[in-house]
Amino acid sequence: MQGGGAVQSESFSESEKRIIEPYFTNLDRNIFVLKNLPEVIMGTLFSRYSRSDKSVRRLLLDEFISNKDIFTFDGNASNASVLAQEKAEQFYERVLVGYGDDSVAELAGTHIACEGISSLVGDYLTDSRIGISPLEKSARYVLFDKKVNGRYLWYREPKIMESKYGTDYERLMDKIFDLYSKWIPITMSYVKEVTPRDPTATDRAFDSACRAKSCDILKNMFTPSRLTNVGLFGNGRAFEYLVTKLYSSGLSEAVDVGKSIHEELSKVLPSFVKRAQESEYIVNRRKDMEAFAMGQALPVTPNESSYVKLVDYDRDGEDNILTAMLYPYSQAGLQQLKEFVMTMPKEKKRELIAAYMSRRKNRRDKAGRALENLYYTFEVCSNYGMFRDLHRHRVLTMERQILTANLGYDLPKELAQVGLDKEYGSLMDEAKELYAKMAKEMPLEAQYVVPRSFHCRYYMKLNLREMHHLTELRSQKQGHPDYRKIAQQMKTEISKSHPELTNHMFVDMNEYALARLESEKRIDEKMEKLKQKEMEKDRVQEQRKEK
Repeated sequence: MQGGGAVQSESFSESEKRIIEPYFTNLDRNIFVLKNLPEVIMGTLFSRYSRSDKSVRRLLLDEFISNKDIFTFDGNASNASVLAQEKAEQFYERVLVGYGDDSVAELAGTHIACEGISSLVGDYLTDSRIGISPLEKSARYVLFDKKVNGRYLWYREPKIMESKYGTDYERLMDKIFDLYSKWIPITMSYVKEVTPRDPTATDRAFDSACRAKSCDILKNMFTPSRLTNVGLFGNGRAFEYLVTKLYSSGLSEAVDVGKSIHEELSKVLPSFVKRAQESEYIVNRRKDMEAFAMGQALPVTPNESSYVKLVDYDRDGEDNILTAMLYPYSQAGLQQLKEFVMTMPKEKKRELIAAYMSRRKNRRDKAGRALENLYYTFEVCSNYGMFRDLHRHRVLTMERQILTANLGYDLPKELAQVGLDKEYGSLMDEAKELYAKMAKEMPLEAQYVVPRSFHCRYYMKLNLREMHHLTELRSQKQGHPDYRKIAQQMKTEISKSHPELTNHMFVDMNEYALARLESEKRIDEKMEKLKQKEMEKDRVQEQRKEK
């Protein structure tokens, strides 16, 4: 991108090029990526970048590589990265003091893997909305029927195991895994038997789709004690707050995981996470709120089946959105523009909405920011597994009540069709009984024994733009039937209040027998293209050899 009046990239001498070439993807263009540098150096470099008239490549030369107090350079990029760590940390400290801005810690990030943790603590890790991107091992594609060193992979919570409930806890967890291992082949056979074959699908695609559906049927029989792996990518500031929240959670496993994360991050981003510690404010807020709630005669909502309720929304929301649609394209003040919009005839408002929205072709054409001016508040009561899927969304406010066995559970209809419903119900009753015994003494730890089929309540407050994203994504054909229903119900509820604003949403309201099949077919197509590409590559190489 050098034309059109763009400033030309600065030039470097041949000796300078040799020094900095390992650290940038190019030396002659205005757009480039930094590489082969530790995160603390890149973060500190960008900190200086914001308060200097030099380019970042010139800064690296003049203030890092040329300054032996900051950067040790022997001509080898990998050696320089290792030797520079401690000095870069010291320099970062001086920068942070000079700038007085915590956002500097957002300029460096890293990946961290958290393996063999409970799914419950996995939810603590994925609860962060800003600055961290999580990815968790999927129970839809991974089977959990294997033992490692003779033991199933569930978390043996020390407080529970040492209590009078330890034996019952261990017996229940092993029973769940035993039944899962026994039922997986049964459900797979059933799904294949009752699902019509698509003549355009390969055996691989069909088998993979059937396997995914079988896993979907059974995955919510697990409790939050099931071990999982979570990968996180985040910046220093976000990690510091995550560790602080884990330290302050009140759950011993979360505290232990927080300590381990803190220890490992201190090896690569020490200055960025050094202030992470238990927060007296968070701890005391939780204790004070629990005491306050216990001291009140709060109403108790009776057991209910799953539901999606639109609790509240902005009654002026449509006019607010129409005002925001026009605002960037007018010269009027916001208040005057809103007054104008309020006088517009309905047909004109409909025309404005169509002009703003109707050219979207699919969900990847993101709706504009104007839609952020209308908020909805939903309360949802669903199985906990469904909550975990919706919990991945970031641009909204979501909070749940503590997981209990008091609100009933979902029974997958397929289990009734293969005659496993009674045994499944008996398992749920056993879990509920153990939960009831434990909850009075250890409510946080009692969550480990509650299968994800049990309902929990949570609320979501989100704007119409995020509503587009959530409902369009979670209603896709390949989605889990449970959360597809929630997405569909949410769209139905807001359509009652704002039909014009929801006409251009790509929410799939259909039901499907084998949700993953189309995705698997697309995978086959991609695999075939790769195969053809490799064959063509081999053919060209053979021709060259013959010449």
